[in-house]
Amino acid sequence: MSETIAAIATPPGTGAVSVVRVSGVRACEIAMAALQKGALPKARKVGLRRILDDQGRVIDEGVMVVFPGPASYTGEDVVEFTGHGGVIVTRKVLERFLELGASPAGPGEFTQRAFLNGRMDLTQAEAVMDLISAQTSLALRSANEQLEGRLGRHCAEIREALLGATAQLEAYIDFPEEDIDPAVGAELAAGLREQLARIEGLLATADQGRILREGVRTVIFGKPNVGKSSLLNRLLGYQRAIVSDREGTTRDTIEEVVNLRGIPLRLIDTAGVRESDDDIEREGMAMTRGQVDRADLVLEVRDLSRPPEEGDPEVPDGVRRLLVLNKCDREDAAWAGSEGVRISCQSGEGFEDLEEAIAEKLALDESHWGDHSIAVNARHQACLVRTRESLSRAVASLEQGEEPELTSLDLRESLTAVGEIAGVVDTEEILGEIFGNFCIGK
Repeated sequence: MSETIAAIATPPGTGAVSVVRVSGVRACEIAMAALQKGALPKARKVGLRRILDDQGRVIDEGVMVVFPGPASYTGEDVVEFTGHGGVIVTRKVLERFLELGASPAGPGEFTQRAFLNGRMDLTQAEAVMDLISAQTSLALRSANEQLEGRLGRHCAEIREALLGATAQLEAYIDFPEEDIDPAVGAELAAGLREQLARIEGLLATADQGRILREGVRTVIFGKPNVGKSSLLNRLLGYQRAIVSDREGTTRDTIEEVVNLRGIPLRLIDTAGVRESDDDIEREGMAMTRGQVDRADLVLEVRDLSRPPEEGDPEVPDGVRRLLVLNKCDREDAAWAGSEGVRISCQSGEGFEDLEEAIAEKLALDESHWGDHSIAVNARHQACLVRTRESLSRAVASLEQGEEPELTSLDLRESLTAVGEIAGVVDTEEILGEIFGNFCIGK
């Protein structure tokens, strides 16, 4: 990390202001050279400054802030220049910093340096992206909790407990002549089972984490012309899909996200399912079936204005579904007594009931989630599964009285797996635990 890096830190395009960030050992030197005259602002104080080109001409005037390391975002010296938000002027400021010796920053490189410099663990680094991409208040709250290190602390506590158990076990293996209680047997196994329970608790949030980051995959399914696209448009609050009396208008899937009580709902409008000789329409229906198979919820739409028909497409068994009966303002008498959520996409009638039914079906109302703001992602989940497997083997080994060396290997595997979550993997800590707690070698 000897290179000093620079990049535009605001979104591309024209805006009121833009920020160009420089980080590294030469950040202050490069910023000073870009000014040519005058001094850098005092640490963490805003100063009005001009960025000049190599001919001394003004590129932009704005405010500059200096954050000396290690008390900065990256842990290095950081300089940020906030100037006018034009595309050309912002690029020219960046180019000036690059001319003076900075290197273009890669994707996520500032946050990567923050991790490598110990300013945050991997879970916090991942939370930065979650925070940026949060689509609901609940996703935002979860990302903030993770950014503050809540998941990292849980994993650190589990790892600390496993370190202690491993140190005790390996001290017993390597120094049997010492009068050390090996804590092998029921007491040690009970402690490890307690950590298994904590791991299971974290794994239980995997679906929650996927939903917060990706949304609830909600497929709108049914025959052509029953109101699927109208339902999508009504839920979105604007016309996203073409609505027509002509059957087969929707040939491809359309995806949009809405906020349902703090939970992102990824709505997927699909091609109507029916018998057809049209190759393109059949391809669309095949995509519909694939979407249904991957859905968290299927909104199965039926047309109340026409009597029920034989051969209505069915949702496969095992898929969570909600029957939505559209055109309730023109309900045919044959539907009397039929269960389902009655709505009218034309008038908006019944949509509050539909929202309530979706929330109840998914049990995803924000009130159900409470303070459960730890939501592991797919990488965390994979590490936790490996931790659980190796830790389960260690517990079984202890309970069956197998050789402690085998138990130790399983514990070391669990330590490595759980350490990968926060990016802390150091087997030398085990030796430190032994010598520190047991005073061996005095």
